[in-house]
Amino acid sequence: MAEIGKTRLDSGWLAARSTDVQLSGTQLTTTHPPSGPTSPWMNAVVPGTVLATLVKNKVVPDPFYGMENETIIDIADSGRQNYTFWFFTTFQSKLSGNQHLDLNFRGINYSAEVYLNGHKRVLPKGMFRRHSLDVTDILHPDGQNLLAVLVHPPDHPGRIPPKGGQGGDHEIGKDVATQYVEGWDWIAPIRDRNTGIWDEVSISITGPVKVIDPHLVSSFFDNYKRVYLHATIELENKSSWVAQCSLNIQVSTELEGNICLVEHLVTQHVSIPAGSRVQYTFPQLFFYKPNLWWPNGMGKQSLYNVQITVDVKGYGKSDAWSHLFGFRKIESHVDSATGGRLFKVNGQPIFIRGGNWILSDGLLRLSKKRYKTDIKFHADMNLNMIRCWGGGLAERPEFYHYCDIYGLLVWQEFWITGDVDGRGEPKSNPNGPLDHDLFLLCARDTVKLLRNHPSLALWVGGNEQVPPDDINAALKKDLRLHPDFENPNEMSKPSEDLLPAFKDPSQYLDGTRVYIQGSMWDGFANGKGDFTDGPYEIQNPENFFKNDFYNYGFNPEVGSVGMPVADTIRATMPPEGWKIPLFRKVSGGYTEEVPNPIWEYHKYIPYSKPQKFVPDQIQLYGTPEDLDDFCLKAQLANYIQYRALLEGWTSHMWSKFTGVLIWKTQNPWTGLRGQFYDHLLDQTAGFYGCRCAAEPVHVQLNLATYFIEVVNTTSEELSNIAIEVSVWDLDGTCPYYKVFEKLSAPPKKTLPIVEMKYPKSKNPKPVYFLLLKLYHMSDYGILSRNFYWLHLSGGDYKLLEPYKSKKIPLKITSKVFIEGSTYEIEMHVQNTSKKADCRTLTYLNKFMARQGNGDFDMASVEPVHSGTDEKPEISILQRIYRCLTKENDGLRVAEVNGTDVGVAFFLQFSVHAVKKDPKKGEDTRILPVHYSDNYFSLVPGEAMPIKITFEVPPGVTPRVTLRGWNYHNRHTVL
Repeated sequence: MAEIGKTRLDSGWLAARSTDVQLSGTQLTTTHPPSGPTSPWMNAVVPGTVLATLVKNKVVPDPFYGMENETIIDIADSGRQNYTFWFFTTFQSKLSGNQHLDLNFRGINYSAEVYLNGHKRVLPKGMFRRHSLDVTDILHPDGQNLLAVLVHPPDHPGRIPPKGGQGGDHEIGKDVATQYVEGWDWIAPIRDRNTGIWDEVSISITGPVKVIDPHLVSSFFDNYKRVYLHATIELENKSSWVAQCSLNIQVSTELEGNICLVEHLVTQHVSIPAGSRVQYTFPQLFFYKPNLWWPNGMGKQSLYNVQITVDVKGYGKSDAWSHLFGFRKIESHVDSATGGRLFKVNGQPIFIRGGNWILSDGLLRLSKKRYKTDIKFHADMNLNMIRCWGGGLAERPEFYHYCDIYGLLVWQEFWITGDVDGRGEPKSNPNGPLDHDLFLLCARDTVKLLRNHPSLALWVGGNEQVPPDDINAALKKDLRLHPDFENPNEMSKPSEDLLPAFKDPSQYLDGTRVYIQGSMWDGFANGKGDFTDGPYEIQNPENFFKNDFYNYGFNPEVGSVGMPVADTIRATMPPEGWKIPLFRKVSGGYTEEVPNPIWEYHKYIPYSKPQKFVPDQIQLYGTPEDLDDFCLKAQLANYIQYRALLEGWTSHMWSKFTGVLIWKTQNPWTGLRGQFYDHLLDQTAGFYGCRCAAEPVHVQLNLATYFIEVVNTTSEELSNIAIEVSVWDLDGTCPYYKVFEKLSAPPKKTLPIVEMKYPKSKNPKPVYFLLLKLYHMSDYGILSRNFYWLHLSGGDYKLLEPYKSKKIPLKITSKVFIEGSTYEIEMHVQNTSKKADCRTLTYLNKFMARQGNGDFDMASVEPVHSGTDEKPEISILQRIYRCLTKENDGLRVAEVNGTDVGVAFFLQFSVHAVKKDPKKGEDTRILPVHYSDNYFSLVPGEAMPIKITFEVPPGVTPRVTLRGWNYHNRHTVL
């Protein structure tokens, strides 16, 4: 008997263009299967797309490099047949008794014909729908099965107008598919329009009864002390006899040391008629004071493992399903004070600071490993929400799994965008896709796929547009809230006392999350759908703090620059792309940037905006000499820009704003705008400006008023705290030092403390450094540290250019822990240019740990997938800090010599592979790397702990290097 469970078919696939294969699907899966990657067949990327397969096999160049995308024929010019492809694989499976096998496709774009052992099945259209085929009767008796899939592109791939534009000619909007694929102002067109088997393929083996789409819901009472877990499942009896079933639901949580505590184990009995489907709702399970799931920055992301099994009398175990589930309640309403949508989690208001997400990779080369990095990056930036934009994907369960793990709330949109569904040039079709029933089928199936994830916060009809009236009405009805979740005030009586007319909430399609019809409606932007998101350009940093910068309570999109580091430019462009922009003087004394054609193709956004009176933020430091100088100065601007953006919004927390989402945090292509990390997964300095500004407890300088402010987004009052304010000049002296003691900061509030008066003092320096530290007076534990470089009003930073020649000594102590291929390095970095100032006791920067900060190692946590699942390979909730099992590689000390006294400015670590004879310009970086901080500065005597975590490829020796404003060459420090 074959083992019950799911097996992914994610390797061993071949692919070939359909016009190059002169065989039918029946022949391919019977008498003439391909024997290997010999022409016209090639190794295929599954899950993935046709274009991903062509790139892997070097049939076409890399569309992410330089302007190579222009050399790849577009589907509009080649015809759909050019990207119509066969995919082929084999699998072993031999059933016995009353076992059944389903062949599952979690996503195909756009339609397909499936052949298994000579038998044909047709998969209907729609990118966002699952397909499950019972193929039990057509399996080979010997267990060797041949599978071929002919995949057809979207019906309306469209044509790219000469000027490009948002969504090309908008034809793609007639299909239920991703809309970004015709190009946008941040990505070039995807030539195959993402045709392919783009998501998971699997086979699942069950007994006579199969579990389908369980729905888990929690309801809360008595101020979250009492919780009920509701569960409804569908059961399908595939046999020809009545199945007498025992249904088991088990809820467990993991304690220390891989010990699981079973909180509930309940068995129910049900009879299922032959050949039928039934819906079954378990009796609700009661929990007293469960561990709650909290968003990033509010507490721990506690998760329970819910397992459902079905045993059939006379057969045994027939099917099983498991899922990580978080007890939490998400509410939202339009705030009367601000007009913005206000979110609450477990009764606590949460100030939203998040980012807009397109998708992980433009060619849909999606993986658990990359998803983990993507989501951890967002948690590392202290963000608490990700918006999945309507022109991209309904994101995958793996994406949601890591959002559950790291505490990122998710705003999930359906596949409507204003540019493609109602406006644009040429004007697009306002009636959405041609097949409204298909759109709703995909929407309902997506809800079932994702609804059990605690991170999923709300559904939104579309981006800057409302779905067509009939679709919108259907979504409002399908996603209506259960009465338990309608009342913003928590109910006080348990659900068994509710009126009988109230169905169990798990019987709803969702019923627990609000549905908003569009991204600028009902508490977002002006709430009426007018164009009140943005802007998307460089700003004077102080603008973000001004009352008139943005007039509405919640901005769903505000964006800016995103230049990566020079190594990324060299790795993704030929030498002609390494030329920096020309700086051209325009009226008013401002500068306009003229980028090279490759940068322009990669959607570069300039660091100046003369029309809005914004001087070039790179030239403030002096005209850059070369690519390295330009990118370094761009990182300075990135840091200031995004820190000011979030600090400006937070300065008006609850008084003017309820939240903001940055456009955008990541990049599915090698674009040059709006990103905190590039497609190669190297962070910009904006990443760390954001990380600083979005701390749950934060000290900041209001750049408009020059008042020092304390931000407390937590639910606890801060008492007996102090702020240390020190100004440092370019000579390494401290002309201004103040300590403000015995302060308190109420919860959920931004509090102005005192004006920073140094600029108004006698003979202030034109360029200076400001260091703010918020700490506990009892033990000098640092709650927040914030370092600024500033110039006087009307000035610039050009005095920093000669400051580069200062030689500031550093001492770097490192301890390395190694486990397998994972390195964890604990560093202690000290500016030794003079002894710490005796007036301060905080120079060692003893940072206070905060609960649920996401800094524990999650390498051992793997997603648990909906559907019939494999047994998890390891403990799915393991969060044990792994230093106990790591090999300690010893303590090492590196020193960077220097004789000058001053601030060690803008230090940046990077990790590289050691190579004996590296080629000139070769990219030796090891990516991704997680840093506790980077692009940081140290005043004289100050020390900083830095933690670095990364994985190394087999056979590679890593080295850690340091660069900075005063450190021009890469200094090897480990």
